[in-house]
Amino acid sequence: MTHYSGPLLTRSDADTLHTARDTGASEWNGSLNLGLSSGTAQLLSDRWQWRGISYPYPAKLKDRTIYYWDGNGFAPVSRFAGSLIKLVPTDWGAPTFEIDGIKMLVTSRISPVEDARHKVALIEPRGKRVLDTCGGLGYFAVCCLEGGAAHVDSYEKNPSVLWLRTLNPWSPDPDAPENGGRLQLTHADISEAIIGIADASIDAVLHDPPRFGIAGELYSQVFYDHLARVLRKRGRLFHYTGSPNRLTSGRDVPREVSKRLEKAGFKCQLALDGVLATRR
Repeated sequence: MTHYSGPLLTRSDADTLHTARDTGASEWNGSLNLGLSSGTAQLLSDRWQWRGISYPYPAKLKDRTIYYWDGNGFAPVSRFAGSLIKLVPTDWGAPTFEIDGIKMLVTSRISPVEDARHKVALIEPRGKRVLDTCGGLGYFAVCCLEGGAAHVDSYEKNPSVLWLRTLNPWSPDPDAPENGGRLQLTHADISEAIIGIADASIDAVLHDPPRFGIAGELYSQVFYDHLARVLRKRGRLFHYTGSPNRLTSGRDVPREVSKRLEKAGFKCQLALDGVLATRR
């Protein structure tokens, strides 16, 4: 899927452009790709130019929303296909995303990319073939690539999330020359696709599934047995579980996950907000 290269705006970006124009400035310096890089926009009375293309000044934009140029106007980066999925700005630059209002990535105390970097470090990706089971916005994949992974096999089931990736400049582009063909992104349900992955062909696994109530199959003994089958001996697995409140849910998800993984052939320990497991 082709990655978008036009400007991305938040409400604060639009307000800053309007203010610069109204104060008589002829140009504005800043970021129009969510803080990934900066550039200069040329300001005219009725339009502004960025990277040689002219755009109208946007009308008042909503908070907690990112907008892209769809050829006719600035449209929100959101899509409804059974559920509402949208890209959401953060204080860190790199965005998160929401499904029906539920935030899918940690952002309150740390950048979602930095959070992914800490988790990826647990599996020590350098020189390894990594299985990224639920790719999301691709932040695990980004950190694996920067950490020297030999290859990353990433799977994502939701087509709307894949669409978000094409608009998010922080999401890795498998076709980008700098990635050297080391990232393979597949639109598939890993609970089904894993059946076709060869035994002991993976060096490390990153498993960041949706919560249990949405994707219980990704917490099943059958799936964990497959993870053990495809992972080489002494290979590492990081399984995100989050920290659900046992007092309200009545469940200890990390403990349940650890028990099933141990039954599948892993040695487990709690790490960060999940379980770090090593294939026996």
